[in-house]
Amino acid sequence: MSTKPTTTDLEWTESDRRAVDTARVLAMDSVQKVGNGHPGTAMSLAPAAYLLFQKVMRHDPADAQWTGRDRFILSAGHSSLTLYIQLYLAGYGLELEDLESFRTWGSKTPGHPEYGHTVGVETTTGPLGQGVANAVGMAMAARYERGLYDPEAAPGTSPFDHTIWAIAGDGCLQEGISAEASSLAGHQKLGNLVLLWDDNHISIEGDTETAVSEDTLKRYEAYGWHVQRVEQLPNGDLDPAALYEALLAARAETGRPSFIAARSIIAWPAPHAQNTEAAHGSALGDEEVAATKKVLGFDPEKSFDVSAEVLTHTREALDRGREARTEWEKTFAAWRTANPERAATFDRIRAGELPVGWEEKLPAFETGKSVATRAASGKVLQALGEVIPELWGGSADLAGSNNTTIDKTSSFLPVGNPLPEADPYGRTVHYGIREHAMGSTMNGIALHGNTRIYGGTFLVFSDYMRPAVRLAALMRVPVTYVWTHDSIGLGEDGPTHQPVEHLTALRTIPGLNIVRPADANETAIAWREILKRHDKGAPHGLALTRQGVPTYEANDEAAKGGYVLFEAEGGAPQVVLIGTGSEVQLAVEARERLQSAGIPTRVVSMPSVEWFDEQDQAYKDSVLPPAVKARVAVEAGIGLTWHRFVGEAGRIVSLEHFGASADGKVLFREFGFTADAVAAAARESLAASAR
Repeated sequence: MSTKPTTTDLEWTESDRRAVDTARVLAMDSVQKVGNGHPGTAMSLAPAAYLLFQKVMRHDPADAQWTGRDRFILSAGHSSLTLYIQLYLAGYGLELEDLESFRTWGSKTPGHPEYGHTVGVETTTGPLGQGVANAVGMAMAARYERGLYDPEAAPGTSPFDHTIWAIAGDGCLQEGISAEASSLAGHQKLGNLVLLWDDNHISIEGDTETAVSEDTLKRYEAYGWHVQRVEQLPNGDLDPAALYEALLAARAETGRPSFIAARSIIAWPAPHAQNTEAAHGSALGDEEVAATKKVLGFDPEKSFDVSAEVLTHTREALDRGREARTEWEKTFAAWRTANPERAATFDRIRAGELPVGWEEKLPAFETGKSVATRAASGKVLQALGEVIPELWGGSADLAGSNNTTIDKTSSFLPVGNPLPEADPYGRTVHYGIREHAMGSTMNGIALHGNTRIYGGTFLVFSDYMRPAVRLAALMRVPVTYVWTHDSIGLGEDGPTHQPVEHLTALRTIPGLNIVRPADANETAIAWREILKRHDKGAPHGLALTRQGVPTYEANDEAAKGGYVLFEAEGGAPQVVLIGTGSEVQLAVEARERLQSAGIPTRVVSMPSVEWFDEQDQAYKDSVLPPAVKARVAVEAGIGLTWHRFVGEAGRIVSLEHFGASADGKVLFREFGFTADAVAAAARESLAASAR
């Protein structure tokens, strides 16, 4: 049986001990029933998770979206039972049958925790390390939220003060993203963040000595974290009292993030499976499960055995949660009375609404001028920043190129940072050269709620962000990526920096909307539409030019993803030219040549394939008439996106190889991105459609 702690600082009763051991039994039974899963970590982590949900965290199982709640992130998402069992015991709505249907079709308990699928799950985890960065983002969001609504309050007195708790495993800390995010957290002095490391020394290939020999605690000390080590009990189990003291000490440390290393034995106290790699990702087997139940004092003949006494005890979390929320609501009501304007802002933002008249601040750009869409985006951000305080963000050390500085006088940096613009509640985020962590921290910021976040880098470096971008799409969280230098048009930096396959690859991610504006006015309309779509819960990637492009008359139908930019003259269109981004100008010039030759030609600008796909068939047919078989699509990248739009008789002017180092105009000419090439493709398509 589990050993009782030797100190009296923690109230730890026989009911607590039995509840922890029940969690261990449920972990074994859930995996054993389905025949697959990860029982070992859920068994060894049971005391830690129980302490958080029953003794430490401020939360209310009856209101999983309560603004004042602490957040819990299980970065080690493979151990999803660690979370599911505590949600069940505390009363979040999961019941025993949900644990019995673990990892099966239609269950509330999928193999890894999924945001929006199971009440109480704050983020989708599984890809290791992502949860660490999500937690960093949530801690950043909590600080920014406090700055919006209650910046003058003394530490610990604001209704917006809360703690972000996360559990990570050995694998999480080996992934590079956790290093990026942890470095950022230390630099930002995120004193509202606590990370518990389950130091069990086991991964799929066995003892972690196969792969790791660094001193992890010293690494986190070097990042600037408050570091603690919790020793085991003599029998190898986690020590609840020591761990409880460490958790409270971490919460009390508000000047820097906290890291707690807890040495554990995976699958403790299974007689033969403990401390083995098999216990990481496989069912223990009937004999080992029965033997472990005997050790814990459970009937080996019973499965999913939860006593009424244990459930009554753990469901007291509902009463504690209600009391905590009631006390918080008193503080919140006092804040509302003292801050009516800020309260009105909070209500507006909480409802997902934008300020009255915000669209009037959007800049309009003069037609005919050559403007880089990255520059236009920067002007939009600076204009909207004046009226949308919840909008904030920055860049992975490329703000000068991405034009992502929303306020040059206000940087999101902690107290003590020497820069003159440093402000713990600042608008402009400096992510550093940490693209992957930037993507995942933005996910955490969006999941935290009550703000709107964006982040920028070069489009080619979206590769570094892709796992986080995929998760944003999977979770349907409204983050915005400002990806600039969107084609070979960026020029001399050469093929390492020229995105060729990226637009096509990103468009294959379900739920991600890619927006590639043709000009400055389309860029403003794109930002307007992205902001309006915030509550629809989808990430957006803006692909913007380094080089200047001609500015056309603004057309609100750009928000539909595709529209007629220039209509055919002299009759119904015989050919349709489809352009996107900087290549729209080539379609426009090609149209002039074709029109001069007596060929009525329509130009369609398609900034977003995904937005266009949302439109009804009648609208899509009005833009791309089915009767017009002669079509050309032009984009300076892989052409895979465009086959379905041009059809069998159509042609695609694309780039099916890497770029080169030269001036952007030279590259466009040498690689065949000219108006003449587009016009020639149109003639080929006309001939093919006439056969």
